[in-house]
Amino acid sequence: MDKYNNRETIKNTTFWSTFFDRTKDGKKVFSYRMKRWILVIAIHLLFFLSFHIDIQTLEGTLNGSRFLGFHLIDIFTTMELFLATFELPINMIIGTVTILIFYLLVGGRSYCSWVCPYGILSEIGEKIHNTLVNKKIIKERKFDHRVRHIFWAIFLVLSFTTGYLVFETLNVVGILSRMIAYGWSLALLWVVVVFAFEVFYSRRAWCTYICPIGTTYGYIGKVSALRVEWNDNCDHCMVCHDVCFENQVLEITKAKYDKQREEKGITREYITGADCTLCGRCIDVCHVDALKFDFRLKNLV
Repeated sequence: MDKYNNRETIKNTTFWSTFFDRTKDGKKVFSYRMKRWILVIAIHLLFFLSFHIDIQTLEGTLNGSRFLGFHLIDIFTTMELFLATFELPINMIIGTVTILIFYLLVGGRSYCSWVCPYGILSEIGEKIHNTLVNKKIIKERKFDHRVRHIFWAIFLVLSFTTGYLVFETLNVVGILSRMIAYGWSLALLWVVVVFAFEVFYSRRAWCTYICPIGTTYGYIGKVSALRVEWNDNCDHCMVCHDVCFENQVLEITKAKYDKQREEKGITREYITGADCTLCGRCIDVCHVDALKFDFRLKNLV
């Protein structure tokens, strides 16, 4: 991409060009999308190698694992297990607290874009979906993103009432994580069904409307330290809205708030929406450098 000379909207940009960016002086660098994909692949390569050649670095899956001996447990999995059994082993408590502290620092839904293996598939599906929409082969279908909170509650209630981790039978993230680490199973067919639904019916439906894991990390992300910061270099071109996975979080970038900000002397604001995945796509395409990652923890200190 060359954001300083082009409007890098989805329609104007090829998928593969989004893995590279150009600085103001023309230097070619990795985009945040490339960095995210490298990290996701590296994490799951460690899962694979730890099991298959016993390097004992990152053992387990995204539901529960050990990194160099330290327990790491997915927060939603812990909630499900407690509601299903009313028991929490000490290792799960330690692993959950470790994950909680980590994502309070680096941003809750960063899990979705920097760790989750289905995120890569969903981005590929998004590109195919957008191409089909542009060619008028299918229609764009959107729903209220707040429905994810209903699914979050439903899956927890099902754990409580059945004593079984119901969500884990449908969890495409867990299915992919187990498949990468231990080998494929027929559950992969369910992943194909969800992927096809996103391609042909509703863009990124699993991540946007259903997945309670992302919703849980979103609750944490609301108060986490690492955020995207907006500044008044912004010319309100709205390209960031075009590429954002969850563009409702970029509401503050709209021109209608300029007068209010001017009256209050505001030149910088943090994007604090719980749905922000910290994917960096908005930063990749901003031609006036009005967006960047920043630790708001420093302001508290």
